[in-house]
Amino acid sequence: MVERPSADGDRHTVHPPTFGGLLRQLRDDRRISREKLATVTGMSASYVTHLEKGERDHPTRSVVEALARSLDGVHALSRAERRHLFDLAGLVDTVIPTVAQLRADITPAMRHGLELHGANPAGYVDSRCNLLACNAVASRILHDLPEGANLLHWIFGDPVAAHVLVDWEEAARLSVATLRARMGRTPPGEWSAALLDELGRYPDFRRMWGDGVVDFADASAVLRLRERATGRPIVVDFQMYEVDTGGYPGWVRFFVGLRRAA
Repeated sequence: MVERPSADGDRHTVHPPTFGGLLRQLRDDRRISREKLATVTGMSASYVTHLEKGERDHPTRSVVEALARSLDGVHALSRAERRHLFDLAGLVDTVIPTVAQLRADITPAMRHGLELHGANPAGYVDSRCNLLACNAVASRILHDLPEGANLLHWIFGDPVAAHVLVDWEEAARLSVATLRARMGRTPPGEWSAALLDELGRYPDFRRMWGDGVVDFADASAVLRLRERATGRPIVVDFQMYEVDTGGYPGWVRFFVGLRRAA
């Protein structure tokens, strides 16, 4: 049965989501009074009322984090609920996902889709350049680099990378410049200092990082790669796209390399 459009008088009964509306919904779902939520979070009940009524449009990060913790304490927020709460507050959730959490977000359907790219390498990486998943073609090109491994460690620390990447210096410089750009777009945290501390053991990385170059062009790059079986170089147009998995916005990227005709 197809529902008929509502009468004109009902047109304004549907409203866009708001931070206050979601907060009240989450509170009601957990059967918590405003007074109890206020007590647990260290806020006043009147302030919680103002938030729910939309009279405080831009709550601070500390306020939203306190509310999320309190709601979690009664019944865990789903990743979608938590993200929606921060999105509506105009904030980026600063929870830093682990590699294991991001790999778990790569569904069987997403993995199956990688194999549909035929002879083209395809896969998923995170903003720290950890390999989350890839198809068989990409795995062969990377000499069976295990999922979860870091591509920057591979580029600077594995002699195989210098063989696979025909123009190693150019590819390495691009990877460093785009890492600098991504660190400005992802939530801040100890992860960036820890990663730089790890990569700082490589003299070539220190040299390139010291140049201070930033590049936002990692969405598209032309690379020459050496085939594992034949040793012949191939030219690949790499395209990179951000993937919104729902739970970890801005952390997962999809790549595909389109082979150029010989």
